[in-house]
Amino acid sequence: MTPETIDSYAVRLRPFRLDDVPDTVVACADPVTQRGVSGMPNPYTEESARWWITEGAPAAWAAGGAAYAIADPATDRLLGGIGLSHPVPARAQLEIGYWVAPWARGRGVATAATRALAEHAFAAGCARLELLTNEENTASQRVALAAGFRHEGVRRSANPGRDSLTPRGGGRHDLIAWVRLADDPPGPADRLLPDLPDGRLTDGVVALRRLAPADTDPLHRLHTLPEVVANRLPPAAPTRESIERRCRLAESHWLAGRSADLAILDAATGTVAGGCALVYDEPASGQAMLGYSLLPEARGRGLATRAVGLLAGWAFDIGLARLWAGTRPENVASQRVLEKVGFTREGLLRGRLPGPEGTRTDSLLFGLLASDLPR
Repeated sequence: MTPETIDSYAVRLRPFRLDDVPDTVVACADPVTQRGVSGMPNPYTEESARWWITEGAPAAWAAGGAAYAIADPATDRLLGGIGLSHPVPARAQLEIGYWVAPWARGRGVATAATRALAEHAFAAGCARLELLTNEENTASQRVALAAGFRHEGVRRSANPGRDSLTPRGGGRHDLIAWVRLADDPPGPADRLLPDLPDGRLTDGVVALRRLAPADTDPLHRLHTLPEVVANRLPPAAPTRESIERRCRLAESHWLAGRSADLAILDAATGTVAGGCALVYDEPASGQAMLGYSLLPEARGRGLATRAVGLLAGWAFDIGLARLWAGTRPENVASQRVLEKVGFTREGLLRGRLPGPEGTRTDSLLFGLLASDLPR
């Protein structure tokens, strides 16, 4: 590829210039940029910007990649940077990456630039583009989806961390791989699990919303209750750290289509009453597993039945064909909830679940079709 100007999707991609130095310094020293691009110099100085413009960007071009400034077509002011790296000629593959200046965020700049550069790369002979995001960088994951990239998997411990920039310290972190092929259809990638309408589901008595980091304490209390631990896989109490990670990554797992992990709220008070989840375990057949549990103070009020009904209705609305749930044979209360919603007992799976001290426990299987749900 050669460094030519690309005007597309209301952004301009052009080579960096020395008059971009002041904006580059401010943008690349920004904490959000620093967290998103682990290889960014820290502190980022005028010298860093000059090196990038005079040496770093030209080196990217010489290595078979690309390094563009994202600019406003009307003013030519710097809005960010985008480039191609890690070429694998035998696979006709490149990696695409970007950053956006603070004054340009929230305007679709990253999505527009990614679409423009992807199309340019494909026209130049690239067959496969990879886009790697930090597991917590859901803004970048949404850009990937909007630009037509599909979730492909997780690169375990692929990214070095920074002690000064991550609340959990340094070490290595996972990266999520998103991929677009030259012959993929144009437009945003289809999502298995869309966002909830207006961010929540509610019937006025109970409400469901995506788990968030602030839910760590009530969720940890819930999942360390003996009766809830007995139904976990394996039947062991989780650490607070594991629950905190679950809450932090709930949006990322949702965007990847793996699971919709939700907090159950008392709609009147907004307090967390429990948790429920939809795990998309078999996308090829349109089947997902549903699970739920309530804190002791929220039980006996019909909230679980309402929450399961809301989640099931949403699942069928977005195109799922079948839901299933399993309970221990002695968990009569949970079975009653499922039956009230419309689930049918389908059978007993002997020894399905691991029990304490190497034992195995049976599981009752319940299934629900869209036609079973009361309307």
